[in-house]
Amino acid sequence: MAKAQTLPPRSKVKPADTWDLGSLFTADAEWEKAFGAWEAQLAGFDKYRGKLAESAEMLAACLAFDAAVDRAGERLGVYAFLKTAEDQADSTYQRMRGRFQAASTKANELASFIRPEILAIPEKKLKGFLADPALGEWRLALDRIARFRPHTLGRKEEHLLAMQGQMAEASNQIFRQLNDADLRWGTVKDADGNKVELSHSSFSALLHSAKRKVRKEAFHAYYAQFDAHKNTFAASLNASVQRDVYYAKARNHPSALEGALFPDKVPTSVYDNLIGSVRANLPSVHRYLEVRRRAMKLKKLHQYDTYVPILASLDKKHTWDQATRAVIDALCPLGDEYCKTLTEGLTTARWSDRYPNRGKQSGAFSYGTFDAKPYLMMNYQPAVLDHVFTLAHEAGHSMHSWYSARNQPYQYYGYTIFVAEVASTFNEQLLARSLMAKATTKDERAYLINREIDGIRGTIVRQTMFAEFERVIHAVVEAGEPLTVEALRAEYRKLLDAYFGPEFAVDAELELECMRIPHFYRAFYVYKYATGLSAAIALSERVTTGGKQELDDYLGFLKGGCSKDPLDLLRGAGVDMEQPGPVNAAMARFDQLVSELDELL
Repeated sequence: MAKAQTLPPRSKVKPADTWDLGSLFTADAEWEKAFGAWEAQLAGFDKYRGKLAESAEMLAACLAFDAAVDRAGERLGVYAFLKTAEDQADSTYQRMRGRFQAASTKANELASFIRPEILAIPEKKLKGFLADPALGEWRLALDRIARFRPHTLGRKEEHLLAMQGQMAEASNQIFRQLNDADLRWGTVKDADGNKVELSHSSFSALLHSAKRKVRKEAFHAYYAQFDAHKNTFAASLNASVQRDVYYAKARNHPSALEGALFPDKVPTSVYDNLIGSVRANLPSVHRYLEVRRRAMKLKKLHQYDTYVPILASLDKKHTWDQATRAVIDALCPLGDEYCKTLTEGLTTARWSDRYPNRGKQSGAFSYGTFDAKPYLMMNYQPAVLDHVFTLAHEAGHSMHSWYSARNQPYQYYGYTIFVAEVASTFNEQLLARSLMAKATTKDERAYLINREIDGIRGTIVRQTMFAEFERVIHAVVEAGEPLTVEALRAEYRKLLDAYFGPEFAVDAELELECMRIPHFYRAFYVYKYATGLSAAIALSERVTTGGKQELDDYLGFLKGGCSKDPLDLLRGAGVDMEQPGPVNAAMARFDQLVSELDELL
């Protein structure tokens, strides 16, 4: 019998396949020494407390000290986190991370006076401070804090709001406990007739089964539990939305949506344009679903039929070196500096921790820092094509961090979530185009096109439907109506019918999907996935068909960090997300890919 494959312990992994954390700390002892010095440094906040209104020089000195503490803490925290990710069973690094988190909490407490004291400085006096050269490098940071003045309450009121923090999380905690701990689905049979325990993770795998009976059984068994607990889920979601509306009113925002968009300085027109543009292009989505139905030879297409690939997965392996070459070849339009730096990062410079080992954190991520390499973690499997795309994606984040850290001061190098997904999905777009161009068979090209279509549908179309649902349910509560089971199902059903089209078979159970989406407990976030990919598609087209100016514009965006507001950074790169153009362009590419797939099939 063949010997079962097991994951190696961390100690047996080849050093060349691991990341080199030496740019953070060369050894644990060095971290310990730096950690002790950092803890001692924290007492320095006291000399600034109550004095920020004295002079521009005092305010500048406090901001510089706070940034220095934060910068030193970043290195310490990232090292502890990455060492924990290597082997989550290693108690040494669990303790290291826990000690850092405790000290970080103390640092935040000691620095908590800074923002309130700045906002307490009279507006006219603060403007005078800002004219002083001593605050030159801090003007943008101070302007951003000052924007919150109309939405900041008095000391007592702010204290009361802060005291509500744990209570405000109750709805999310109830959802998590019910969804992640209490639900039990029993077992279903897989494609080989084996009984499999149904769970969130196995449900996803079963929906990709080539056997329709397996997909259908898993779907109905899964949603039966949500139906059995629908009243609790509805009450929890209603409480979450009520919380959002309450805090928006308390902080003088016209609506919960406007309150959520305020920190990124994003107008509601961006949100509305996204929904309007996707809505206008839904006929292309409906056409794709019909192409899928015909290709799968089904009388009616159900939601559980939309995850399995139309064509069998490509039997094509990529070693790490082959994957690296495929990614770098695809990214050639980004120029020599980008490609040379990334090649070194993925090979000799050892930015990446490549393969799974026992106890290693699952999934993949990139963790950029100001003073060290932009590390990325993979659990790479050579036989999985999606992992090549994951490598391109995480490399996009790492290069975004690399460029920002080298072109911005510490306080402006960290980019926001609104723009983060642009750099990563941009790389995926270039890789998809490259692999499609190199496809040697009709089926290979069709498979890659189908993958790209499903990616756009999942990230732009589906997330926009979620964003529209969030807007609707918050408007319901703001109008004084509660979110009952019936109200939630009715509103979600309207969206399902619109987004899937008249020929799609919407099972009644699918109306309960709105009760299982964790993002709905962090409202008005998912739209950023849709705008991010839309911008990436538009920018990838602009760079690949343009010249030096278009490339310079995009690299300027990567170098920008948070030195400008997110929309201004993207405008500088060549896309205006306040206009419907980028989303329409992304959906036009979707339509073009659907037409080609239809011909190939």
